[in-house]
Amino acid sequence: MLIVIFSYFAFTFLAPWQLGKNEAIVERNERIEHAFEVDPVPVTDLVAADGTFDRDTEWSRVTMTGRYLPDDEVLLRLRPVETHPAYQALTPFETDNGLIILVNRGWVPAVDGTKIGDLTPAPTSQVTVSGLLRVDEGVHHNAPLIDEGKQQVYSINTEQIAQLTGTDIAEPLVQLSPEQPGVLNPMPLPQLERGNHLSYGLQWIAFGVMAPIGLLYFIWSEVKERRRVREEEAELNASLNDDSSATGLDPHPEDLPTPVPAESTVQSQRMRNRYGDARKNHWDRNAKKNQERI
Repeated sequence: MLIVIFSYFAFTFLAPWQLGKNEAIVERNERIEHAFEVDPVPVTDLVAADGTFDRDTEWSRVTMTGRYLPDDEVLLRLRPVETHPAYQALTPFETDNGLIILVNRGWVPAVDGTKIGDLTPAPTSQVTVSGLLRVDEGVHHNAPLIDEGKQQVYSINTEQIAQLTGTDIAEPLVQLSPEQPGVLNPMPLPQLERGNHLSYGLQWIAFGVMAPIGLLYFIWSEVKERRRVREEEAELNASLNDDSSATGLDPHPEDLPTPVPAESTVQSQRMRNRYGDARKNHWDRNAKKNQERI
């Protein structure tokens, strides 16, 4: 049952999990490569007036003109960037047509591991910025908090940040590109590598196939071993019957004298002992009856 359950989960959960991650990474890499092969487009071409957008357009390069809203800035708390604990500045940006987009201006390293570092405020004048269109994250189980006078969150969720700031923020966010107005340390792009998810997925498929094959092999080996033991016992009984006929003794088992096991008999008994001491010893009853007769 354990092998059947393991194979079931290997095919229905573990392998699809890793293969799905590999497919998602390949698709992401293709979108990033394509984004840098074409010119940026206005954000309004991809984000509707009601703030919705097609998630398949993630990683597209966009431009927008408007003003930052620094008073509504929120910090992403202690998210590691390049192995450093860091704070990321999430600042709403109001475009000329009234659309408010959350902008990730980049990161600053945390001071002493927990304190906010040198955070340059966003400009208040009208600017044109360029960046990558990104899908936001789910809501973190840790609630937002205010620390060092700054509103802080544990995940980038535009709906949650809209509730905290009281602004009507669109669904996506824009990750600011280097050398843009208001940028801090720009967020690094993902490494365009597939990782080991494909090989892991194929391994789970192989394990799911090998487990039942191994079970069938052990069943076959067990059946073969038991058949061999039965044949040995039958051959041993036939040999004892032949010996009793040659000496004129009654061939019934209760009248047989206590035999002296030969080397082959001892070897056969050792083979039978591998199944434990619970097997019946055919000689015990005969030895007891012969002793009583004497």
